[in-house]
This record gives sequence, structure tokens and C-alpha cells, in this order.
Amino acid sequence: MSNAVAEAPAAADPAIQSFLVTFTIRRFDPEKDAEPRWVDYDVELFSTDRVLDALHKIKWEVDGSLSFRRSCAHGICGSDAMRINGRNRLACKTLIKDLDISKPIYVEAIKGLPLEKDLIVDMEPFFASFREVQPFLVANSTPEKGKERVQSIADRAIFDDTTKCILCAACTSSCPVFWTDGQYFGPAAIVNAHRFIFDSRDDNAEVRLDILNDKEGVWRCRTTFNCSEACPRGIEVTKAIAEVKQAVLRGRR
Repeated sequence: MSNAVAEAPAAADPAIQSFLVTFTIRRFDPEKDAEPRWVDYDVELFSTDRVLDALHKIKWEVDGSLSFRRSCAHGICGSDAMRINGRNRLACKTLIKDLDISKPIYVEAIKGLPLEKDLIVDMEPFFASFREVQPFLVANSTPEKGKERVQSIADRAIFDDTTKCILCAACTSSCPVFWTDGQYFGPAAIVNAHRFIFDSRDDNAEVRLDILNDKEGVWRCRTTFNCSEACPRGIEVTKAIAEVKQAVLRGRR
């Protein structure tokens, strides 16, 4: 008969600590509330958790009525853009360790778009501007049979930065002009126009430049750099807008 004694389970790593973090979330239910209201939630989290993890914990364990958008949770879909401590960020990319947890963490919907419920806004005005700048390749020529449209590495590099846009609206909804002027195209639409204006394979640059040479186009930008600071993909949004302005003045890309 074996005299072996079962080993006790290993003790939890004392270096891994959890913290009680207070989240103050701006709630709004159109069926119940006349105005948005702030609600506090205390959540036990680890420093490596993200704000999205906290929101999941609140919804799944505390208050199932909390509403917010999320999908991939890896900073690609852009659906969980929100204001966290007054700054536009993606909840899935904002780590608890990067925030001051000695104070409440304030979370609210992005600004400038109609509020639907809690952290959800109506994105249709945003996408309407996006569609208006014709964000697709327009080519009048046909490539040789069996061939692709050839583009040099140098030509591709010109618009490489603006191909990174994930349409999260973080840049557009951080723009003071967009907050006060619902007709302004906004940074994201201009970024996506830039992506095709400077694409050497595209033949519709002049049409897009004409669309943006409008009182609600590139000239409404006041170069506050809010958009560049808000972009979770690190796109130099203000630089892209400046390049479109120069192209408008030249009358060509």
C-alpha cells in the first residue's frame, strides 16, 4: 500500500493583488430618465484588467441593465469607444494599472452624437459623413488580364497611416468643432478621404477634394490635436487633415 500523501494545493501568489475600484458611470435609460445620471459601482479588479473587464463584471454580476457596445475586445473593431476620465479611449485597451484607482474612474458615452442608452450613441451621423467622402477605390482604367493594379512601395507609404482607421469615432467625438457643429464632416471622414485621395491607383481624388472644400469640410478644422491624441491606433490625424488642405489648395493630390 502506498504511503504517499496528497500534496496541498499551492498557495496563491501573494504578489498578485486585487483592488476595489469605484466606477462612476453616466447612465441613461430613455424609457425612465429625463436626464442622464451618474451611478457608482465598486468592482474588485486586478491591475492587468481593462476597463472593458470592469464593465463586463458590472453587467454580469451587479447590474444587468448596463448597456454598452463591444465586440472583438482587442482594439480592432472600435465598437467600445467611450470617455474614460474625460478622455476618449477604447475600453478594451485601457488598463486599470494606467489609471489612478485612488479616485473614482468616470465612464460616459462619447460626445457629439445622439445618446441612445447608457454608453451607446447613435453612430448614423458619423457613418453618413464617412459615406459622403466616397471611401472606396474608384478606378477608370482596367488592369491587364490576370494582373493586379501595380503600386510602388513609395506610393503606398504616402497613405499608409490613414489605412489604420477602425471607425471607432474616438477622433471625431473628441473634436470641439464637431461637438458644436453637427454638419462638420469630422476627422474620421477626412482621414478616410485622405486614404483614397492619395492612393495612386484611384482616379476620384478631385471629386473628394471638391466635397471637402466646403464650409463644413477641412476648413472647419481648428488644429487642436484632440483627434490625434484620441486615436487608439496612433494615426496622425491632424497631419492627414493638413495634407488634404494642401491638396485642396493645389487642386490635386
